[in-house]
Amino acid sequence: MRASGTFEVGLKALELHDPADGTLGRRAIDKRFSGDLVATSVGEMLSAGTAVAGSAAYVAIERVSGTLAGRSGSFTLQHSGTMHRGTPQLRVSVVPDSGSGELAGLDGTLTIRIADGRHFYDFDYRFDA
Repeated sequence: MRASGTFEVGLKALELHDPADGTLGRRAIDKRFSGDLVATSVGEMLSAGTAVAGSAAYVAIERVSGTLAGRSGSFTLQHSGTMHRGTPQLRVSVVPDSGSGELAGLDGTLTIRIADGRHFYDFDYRFDA
């Protein structure tokens, strides 16, 4: 099954355990999803930049709460993103067995795209039998 829509994201800088040389970052995530997934999420992101323009990486965990295909509950997403000299690679997937309520058994991957300053998602998902 596929869910599609838009989301708005807010990021807030957080204190790092060790600021090191300024290449690391930490942010709080606050999202609002609309479309086939009507939900909010909160989480944290860690990022690393480099001296080479267009090269960086991030990881994040966010807890999503809301309604998907008429089912209410929550689940957790895991992000792993890399930018290699401007070429992005991103994987966002449901953490196994993280679904609760009517979203128990949820599995899937979420694709993010940005166009004209707006964030869009396509969420390919299924429920375990």
